[in-house]
Amino acid sequence: MPANLINKTTIKELAAKAAGLDNDQGDPRLKEVFNRLLHDVMVAIDDLDVSMNEFWSAIAYIGEAAKANELGLVVPGTALEHFLDLRLDEAERRAGLGGGTTRTIEGPLYVAGAPLVKGEARLDDGTDEGEILFMEGQVSDIAGNPVAGAIVDVWHANSFGFYSFFGPAQSPYNLRRRIETDREGRYRFRSIMPSGYGCPPGSNTEQLLTKLGRHGQRPAHIHFFVTAPGCRQLTTQINIDGDKYLHDDFAFGTRNDLIPPVERVSNAEEIHKAGLNKPFARIRFDFKLTRETAGAPSTIVHRAHAVAA
Repeated sequence: MPANLINKTTIKELAAKAAGLDNDQGDPRLKEVFNRLLHDVMVAIDDLDVSMNEFWSAIAYIGEAAKANELGLVVPGTALEHFLDLRLDEAERRAGLGGGTTRTIEGPLYVAGAPLVKGEARLDDGTDEGEILFMEGQVSDIAGNPVAGAIVDVWHANSFGFYSFFGPAQSPYNLRRRIETDREGRYRFRSIMPSGYGCPPGSNTEQLLTKLGRHGQRPAHIHFFVTAPGCRQLTTQINIDGDKYLHDDFAFGTRNDLIPPVERVSNAEEIHKAGLNKPFARIRFDFKLTRETAGAPSTIVHRAHAVAA
């Protein structure tokens, strides 16, 4: 069947009618967005000569991915989540905001309600024999003033690449904590070094990536929300230096200034000082928050999250 069978004016009129632009009822913003998306999809179908079989296969794929609760993987895997971050970066730049820690994707594996502790926390439950990790740093504003009472909400995978509440059973809120910074804005935690992970074998996400000639692997990383009164919420993560997929993340989450050095400590005196009997790793990372500014685009994203059972 040849492409461009439908006159562009016909497409424009059809999309507008389907979006309700010929009436004054409903939600104006939804109608505006729906009209644009519908119009562009119709144009793409006509330009690319998308067959009915291809179209309905795509609809079936979206339905299966939704039923399997995989859209949270498909979105970062198709670079859409990273694209949204890039747009917010530019919107902030145009609003005169800058100097804060770089943001990056949230991902689909956050669970609200992790235990809140002051200053220092242990994230792991002691059952994972992976490499021990100590991480610490300071939360400050872009002028360098410490932000006391900031909440550092941290979550990451275990040494097998699994998160608590997802995959094989772990203790509740394992590797998840909210840490309130001390009066100098400092936080510290002990955990285990996370592993990278891949899309579930045979999953809808992996099937799509395979057809695109791509892999579904992520490098090891640690997620953060950092919040404080009067400051803009920061959503970010650090990636573990040296990981095979460090600069080849299927979710496009790696950003160059979010790769802190990892110090491997094997000195006996340092090991003893840390209260351990084996080598460990240490990472230092400071967060810089920008102050909230009237008229700036919001950094708080309202999206569905998994709920702790």
